[in-house]
Amino acid sequence: MVPAGTILPESATKPAYRDGNVLRWLTAYTASLVGDSVYFVALGWSAQKAGGPTEVGLVMAAGALPRALLMLGGGVLADRLDPRRVLLGSDALRCLLILSVAAGIALTSPALWTLVAVALVFGAVDALFVPAIGALPPRITSPDQLARVTGMRSLSVRLSQIAGPPIGGLAMGLGGTAAAFTVAGLLFALSLPLLLTIRMRPLDTRGEERSEPGTAWKDLVDGLRYIRRHRLIGPLVTAGAVCELGLTGTLNVGMVLLNAERGWGPSGYGWIVSGFGAGAAAGAMLLTVAGRLPHAGLMMAGTLFVGCVGAATIALVPALWIAVVLAVVIGLSAGVFGSLDNALIQTAADPAYLGRVTSVVMLTMVGLAPLSYPLVGAAIGAWGAAPVFVGCGTFAGLGVVIALASGAVRRAELPLQRPSATA
Repeated sequence: MVPAGTILPESATKPAYRDGNVLRWLTAYTASLVGDSVYFVALGWSAQKAGGPTEVGLVMAAGALPRALLMLGGGVLADRLDPRRVLLGSDALRCLLILSVAAGIALTSPALWTLVAVALVFGAVDALFVPAIGALPPRITSPDQLARVTGMRSLSVRLSQIAGPPIGGLAMGLGGTAAAFTVAGLLFALSLPLLLTIRMRPLDTRGEERSEPGTAWKDLVDGLRYIRRHRLIGPLVTAGAVCELGLTGTLNVGMVLLNAERGWGPSGYGWIVSGFGAGAAAGAMLLTVAGRLPHAGLMMAGTLFVGCVGAATIALVPALWIAVVLAVVIGLSAGVFGSLDNALIQTAADPAYLGRVTSVVMLTMVGLAPLSYPLVGAAIGAWGAAPVFVGCGTFAGLGVVIALASGAVRRAELPLQRPSATA
């Protein structure tokens, strides 16, 4: 019996989907993600009871500010400390915070300022959790299994997005917002013992030269310099950021306005979003099952191109069913692109920098990409959905140009899989 937290030597390994160590991490991550979804349902309804639509928007947006401001610092902390310890600490804090909120709501109706404070604290703790979870996979599995773990992680995200809101709604229906907050807190609590049992692999420094650890600011600058100078990671991070800036606003805000403009209504919106989610889950499942796709860099650029074309043309199609089919294609392309992009970054990065690398990647998603929401809404209000979707899809296509302009990306391959262990 190997004690929890033991450092394991490199050896032939089972496929990730049969590795108990990886499955414990994935179960903990999934429980935490579902807890996130339930928390946001509970927070939104609590805000709705405490105020009007403006107040709901204020509360829901409050958590994004500290998450964006502190994300890079969270990456530094994950690299300076053991990311598993950071995960345990941040998950424990989230558990205590949300269970305390549940107890408070059970006793009295929360004031609006209380909900804003909860959202701010939760967002700050999330800024620690996200980089740490991104830095952990190379320490729990071998390099040849990282692509498969990335696919499993993406699939977990999609499934939690499907399961979380109904669980939150059911909890609210049975016991109100206090019950929903309690369920979220218990899901965070469930992940803690699983994280405690994870066994760690030795840190592979790969012989890369790096500066001596210094102040937190020096480590942050060192991490940004590392990304900028890396022949593969730099273009991958840049291409992903351009893709997020171009597509996130249209797929989130723009899709609502497109459905209103075409008269497809909430039902049509639901079909399109479901189609995108199903396609994205299928893309993640592909990498989970295959474990490795040949010509990964070129395939990543190709699927990004397909996704950009689909996003640019979905506002031009005349019928809802065609838009749903396009949404499935966009989701499938996004699922493969995102999984390959993440897997290539994970396998190429020096593990000592993975927290900072992950924090930069996530900053583009939770910090920069949402800035496009009001711009997309205003542009569609002025010019209609079609030209805005075409323009945003074309802008996102610059990510394809950035990727293909890099010889390192064009030649990028995922590691060959080693023979699996029989025991």
